[in-house]
Amino acid sequence: MAADGNLDSATCKRVDEGISRVFQLLGKRWSGPIVAVLVEQPAHFADLRRAVPGISERMLSDRLAELGGAGLVVREVDEGPPLRVSYRLTEAGAALEPALRELGEWAKVHLPDASGCPGAAGERSAGASA
Repeated sequence: MAADGNLDSATCKRVDEGISRVFQLLGKRWSGPIVAVLVEQPAHFADLRRAVPGISERMLSDRLAELGGAGLVVREVDEGPPLRVSYRLTEAGAALEPALRELGEWAKVHLPDASGCPGAAGERSAGASA
């Protein structure tokens, strides 16, 4: 700290710009889970809605539009009948798979299980002690 009580520039470290951009997009509620579902395979809108419990149609539509605008998701119209819309990851979106997998593994070890699923806590404890 400088003599006048202000922090000098060496003390004030800024967050990496890339990390800030990633969390501005994927840090929004629902964005990460949507990408995680699409990492597995392309999905129709209704399938995405079922795969992400609690998300409304409006929010899913908004997040898909944001992810599409960021170049991570592509919207494709499947010629009918019936006419259906599906979503898939772009190459950039698919490149998130290793990072998402690592975050999932980290969460199993370091975050408490709030899912209420029987056996999930025991599996995490066994993995953490190994």
